[in-house]
Amino acid sequence: LRLCAWYLYGEKHRGYALNPVANFHLQNGSVLWRINWMGDTSPRGIGASCGMMVNYRYFLEETASNSALYLGSKQVRASEQVLALVNQFQQNSKL
Repeated sequence: LRLCAWYLYGEKHRGYALNPVANFHLQNGSVLWRINWMGDTSPRGIGASCGMMVNYRYFLEETASNSALYLGSKQVRASEQVLALVNQFQQNSKL
């Protein structure tokens, strides 16, 4: 979960999210909301994402500002749960 959180939140290509699905949702103003362990146990889900599934949450009153923040300064809005996982990854990582 920590590695997945870092991949979605911290790994970048030209400043934007490396994952194309994450990039799509973040450009449209979502918040990286929750990472679900074994959320997709289909063969495709296991093969593509080790069974993890991500929820992006759209707060309608914040989508425009979230989108502008991401597109302008490349900042990802994320929930406390995701940020805690990112923090744990950073503390334990040798990257």
